[in-house]
Amino acid sequence: MSSTAAHNYRRLCQQIADKAQQCGRDPDSVNLIVVSKTHPWDQVFPVYEEGCMNFGENRIQEALPKIQASPEGIAWHLIGTLQKNKVRKAVESFTYIHSVDNLELAKKIAEVSVEMGKTTSIFLQVNVSGEETKHGFTLETLKEQYYDIYVHPGIRIEGLMTMAPHLEREKYIRECFAQLRSLKDELGLHHLSMGMTQDWQLAVEEGATFLRVGSAIFGERDL
Repeated sequence: MSSTAAHNYRRLCQQIADKAQQCGRDPDSVNLIVVSKTHPWDQVFPVYEEGCMNFGENRIQEALPKIQASPEGIAWHLIGTLQKNKVRKAVESFTYIHSVDNLELAKKIAEVSVEMGKTTSIFLQVNVSGEETKHGFTLETLKEQYYDIYVHPGIRIEGLMTMAPHLEREKYIRECFAQLRSLKDELGLHHLSMGMTQDWQLAVEEGATFLRVGSAIFGERDL
């Protein structure tokens, strides 16, 4: 699997660069997060050797052995749901937290970060599609609460994150991505974390700066 994963990573990087150029974008503006969940570090390492410096995990306990075993300089992204009782460990271990889905969680991350004397980079998760199975702010709620999050020391809001609906409806997925991009622009943010194996091309077309892809590389479902 390891050599296959490395090959898949190389191929996907080229496909992303090609798509970015087709859209008139700088390929360097699109960052690929390799979703490494369920894979131990020895299986992930060949992808690192290919130059990947961004890895995504959705469970803290599973991620810790990989983080401890990995070389310095890697950006580890927490992309799964974060419970408030695990905030301290997340702040200690991850470079970015993508799944900040409510005001109280943002406040808790800020509080813990200040206690630890650091600033944590976060993405605010938005449930653009409105699906009950997804976490996140609504578009309107985030607009109302954004300043309450922004003013807290200890956190840096890097951008917005969303997951597209699990539908084979390109127009609807594109609309969700476009709405997130519009909100990002309205709030004056820089980054959009959106796009997975099945819809990353649409995400690049709509302005994604971080893609979260696992199954195109390892064969499992992304998050």
